[in-house]
Amino acid sequence: MKKLGLVITDGVGFRNFILSDFLQHAETAFVEVVILSCLPREIYKTNTNVRVIELDVFEETFKTWFFRKAKEIAHLKLHQKGNLGIQDNLMSNDSKLKTNRGYATRFIYKVTSLFHSERFIQRFQKLQNSTFASHKITKTYQSILKEEQFNLLFFTHQRPPYIAPLVYAAQQQKLKTVAFIFSWDNLASKGRMASNFDYYLVWSNLMKQDLLQFYSSIKENQIAVVGTPQFVSYVMPEYKISKQDFISEFHLDESLKTICFSCGDISTSKNDELYIETIAEAIQNKLLKPVNFIVRTSPAEDPIRFKQLVEKFPFIKWNFPKWQQVRDNHQEAWSQRIPTIEDVKQLRALLEYSDMNINMLSTMSLDFMLFGKPVINPIFGNATNGLYNDQRFLGYAHIQHLVNSNATKVVKTKEQLLEAISDYLIKDEDAHNRENFIKQQVGVALDKTSKELVASLKAWA
Repeated sequence: MKKLGLVITDGVGFRNFILSDFLQHAETAFVEVVILSCLPREIYKTNTNVRVIELDVFEETFKTWFFRKAKEIAHLKLHQKGNLGIQDNLMSNDSKLKTNRGYATRFIYKVTSLFHSERFIQRFQKLQNSTFASHKITKTYQSILKEEQFNLLFFTHQRPPYIAPLVYAAQQQKLKTVAFIFSWDNLASKGRMASNFDYYLVWSNLMKQDLLQFYSSIKENQIAVVGTPQFVSYVMPEYKISKQDFISEFHLDESLKTICFSCGDISTSKNDELYIETIAEAIQNKLLKPVNFIVRTSPAEDPIRFKQLVEKFPFIKWNFPKWQQVRDNHQEAWSQRIPTIEDVKQLRALLEYSDMNINMLSTMSLDFMLFGKPVINPIFGNATNGLYNDQRFLGYAHIQHLVNSNATKVVKTKEQLLEAISDYLIKDEDAHNRENFIKQQVGVALDKTSKELVASLKAWA
């Protein structure tokens, strides 16, 4: 029996690994599981008796930021050819600011135009490590690892920059590390991982191929396909509520079908207000059959941007995610929001009892598909019509898989959106395509995910 260190980096990791059945399986496979938390210790008290070590918050110095940014931009430069998502990321990371970081960013872009091979990326990683090798927080992490004597350190997210010193501390002590690839789009369109790990857990064979493509130093025997705990709560009976309770909670007309619009955050889903207003006006003007209309906002942001819509359309039922901000003074404040049990139940009920979902190409498409529900993806904005250009996401690799699957209806105009809604209210002919897409994206059944995940960790420990 070995000892596992479980690194919880953020609120989504808290939901995926603390509010799922992961710990039940992990505690039977390891002699002890200890949580190393980037969230405050007290939030775990009502959910688990596992021992928690709260980690000091690491804040990047300018030097650390510089070499981390150089590593990430070099990674993007290396893989930009034929990849619109990475090209888009390169453009959004550039800076015209007349600040130290602005000047430094432009310098990094020039340097990495010449030096962006995997060999130089690894050099930038070593230089990044050197900037915090003697940092007091790194020393604290080393002391914790030395005292705990873990056999394996499991990082539940591969990207947050503030975990890099902990990975480095583990490497210095020859402690094996594992990273879980956090989301369906992380490899094909996002920047470099926070560091190098010994092993990797991925959602599917598709994600495994992405990992091998974008990280040439990783070998196939370092990867295990385990599905994702992101959706495991959907098959756990403790989170199920009855349809009648769902109808009562949202004050719905039980004789009508229910449409749920799920929002992205404002950084990538700026047209959500337009889509909500388009649907609401169609309902109001009887251009659609009478329906219940629920809007769920993103837990990553304050829903204040929808205030005018709340006032304008009182018949819309709003689901503002019940996530608590547990710490404010953090370089990624959104990561310090955690879900309540009530919110997990409400989300599951929305997925189970809504008849249709509409979202702007977000991962929520997968959530609703897992419950067999039809999905519509509106993208009205393009490069010339003055709207936020969300049609550019069609060029992203993970979105191309979605479009090619014909698992959803992708619509570019108001007329197409209303027609798609009307069609799905009458008939649904895309169920088989959705099933195939889920099999491609999520490689292990939800009720087997935690067991497979823990089995891989145990084999590597």
